[in-house]
Amino acid sequence: MECLSNNAVVQCIDPCDKYTVLNDDWRSVNNTNNTTLHCDQHINWEGWYRLYLGQSSAQIPEQCIEEQRCGTHHPLWINGSHPTQTNEIVTRTVCNAWVGSCCYFTSHTIQVKLCYGYYYVYKLAQPSTCSLAYCTEILFWPHTHTNLFKKISNL
Repeated sequence: MECLSNNAVVQCIDPCDKYTVLNDDWRSVNNTNNTTLHCDQHINWEGWYRLYLGQSSAQIPEQCIEEQRCGTHHPLWINGSHPTQTNEIVTRTVCNAWVGSCCYFTSHTIQVKLCYGYYYVYKLAQPSTCSLAYCTEILFWPHTHTNLFKKISNL
């Protein structure tokens, strides 16, 4: 829950119920077109965000993304895993790729929450410099595919 105080009145809101949708195809890890460079430093990140790629839920990658992807020079990814328990919130360091380093520029932290229904919301923060942008990839649930594999192998 995120609680805000306004004139001594405290209001708590679950970020799984109140978030901003971020649905930019250019953020995809598969995007190598850098004709238009994007910069997340100039965005006033407020509140929580749910990521999409088209109609699919998306997530910030957990591994180093090579340079010149995601519509920017320096793609942003999280160093650490996403939460695995519903309603769990974790804090993760955001890293970026440049000149062969997976965490070249000054990093920052964000919060990630796993919501009921198996999607994530993120409390994003401004990167330290420009030409840094958050990357996204289609949300992948290994347990779903593991169960499907078990069903197929039992046929």
